[in-house]
Amino acid sequence: MSVNEQVDIGAAYLEAPEEEILARIAARKAEFGDRLLVLCHHYQQEATFRFADHTGDSLKLARNAAQSSARYIVFCGVHFMAESADILTGDDQVVLLPDLRAGCPMADMATEAEVAWAWQELAAATGGATVVPVTYVNSSARIKAFVGARGGSVCTSSNAERVLTWAFGRGEKVFFFPDEHLGRNSAHALGVPDEEVVLWQRGLPMGGNTEAALRRARVILWNGYCTVHMQFAAGHVEQWRQQDPTVRIIVHPECRREVVDLADRYGSTEMIIKAVADSPPGSHWAVGTEINLVNRLHLLHPDKEVHSLSPFQCLCSTMYRIKPAYLLWVLDNLAREREVNRISVDPETATLAKQALDRMLEI
Repeated sequence: MSVNEQVDIGAAYLEAPEEEILARIAARKAEFGDRLLVLCHHYQQEATFRFADHTGDSLKLARNAAQSSARYIVFCGVHFMAESADILTGDDQVVLLPDLRAGCPMADMATEAEVAWAWQELAAATGGATVVPVTYVNSSARIKAFVGARGGSVCTSSNAERVLTWAFGRGEKVFFFPDEHLGRNSAHALGVPDEEVVLWQRGLPMGGNTEAALRRARVILWNGYCTVHMQFAAGHVEQWRQQDPTVRIIVHPECRREVVDLADRYGSTEMIIKAVADSPPGSHWAVGTEINLVNRLHLLHPDKEVHSLSPFQCLCSTMYRIKPAYLLWVLDNLAREREVNRISVDPETATLAKQALDRMLEI
């Protein structure tokens, strides 16, 4: 079953009162006990988030899954996250995604076929230079396997600079995908000159670059992006500075470089959470990341002012698909010994993808 083939769960779930749905989820969790592990990403809506046994970013949650002995792991996140959990867990464990439509637009911007074609073109254009592939964890298992097979590594938003440094020690060039902005911000932080960073535009011959530009480049960036973090603009930072001279601006590195450059701090969701939590009472924050996390920080820290950097509701619409009704539907089916929406990565892909993940953990 593919990411887009979610079945209709029916009116009995979709039209039931939320209070009833929540009570039934709690009862099912109690019924399963330690045979069940519910994982929730930071961007989940509160109604689902409350049922998490563990919360975190995608890799932290995959590690939680790997460290668990639970038979059933319900991943309230998006498809690539559930894939990573399946790769890192045992053969006797089952990973389930409540709604198969919960994909990641950024991950979908880099398919195995597109990247393989670009890899061949890049090799031809650069005259056999040593290129090390690096993929953001926000990518499919097949992309991770592609990277693993070619000696590359996965990275996260918190360790991208360390992984790039590792890659520079292994080759002349780094091919970074799928997120252009994390790659650009990380390369800039390491002091890579702008003229040595080029953008590979998928679908164009040589990514829209000249052979000379590719030979000169140290970092080649795939032109993928996060639809949520692209909604934050430099103008939003400037508006907040004018509105509140005491405000601290903190953003995710998936934002454009001009936004990151103007911010006081930038980092992963875990770093953003810690920065706000550790700040003194009365602190003012404008946060450039997904709205569910921003709203949660606002609720958790009533002694501080926490707002979204953008005046618009920057919502991850695919993450929002994991509604309580779908979580209950999965649990009800498990109670009937039916494993719906199982995410299973084939053994060959899993082995190669795990090599790329393991390299990151070694770094």
